[in-house]
Amino acid sequence: MLSKENLCGQCEVFNPDTDVVSILKEKKLDEEVIYDLAETFKVLGDPTRIRILHALKEKELCVCDLSELLDMSPSAVSHQLRVLRNNKLVKFRKEGRSVYYSLDDEHVICLFRQGLSHILENK
Repeated sequence: MLSKENLCGQCEVFNPDTDVVSILKEKKLDEEVIYDLAETFKVLGDPTRIRILHALKEKELCVCDLSELLDMSPSAVSHQLRVLRNNKLVKFRKEGRSVYYSLDDEHVICLFRQGLSHILENK
């Protein structure tokens, strides 16, 4: 019969594999890297930013395009783009009086596609 603790996903006896734990401790991530990765996932946790990334996955767009597409004010879109840019998820270029945004690099596309694929596989 399973104890209440076991039903909660805990070991019945605390007996860590010290060899495995030692090896993994040597490979652990630097605290700054952990913080930066957590921040990236926080930024990706916003539905509006996901909509922006989804649009930019298809094509480079300006704030006006995104504003119209998302039915949001240009200032609200700019705010979200600033958050994405500060976290190195999007980049921009100026052309005359227009500013065009795109995904920062292939890693962002991969993150987005893998996350979407994970969600859609169970739908």
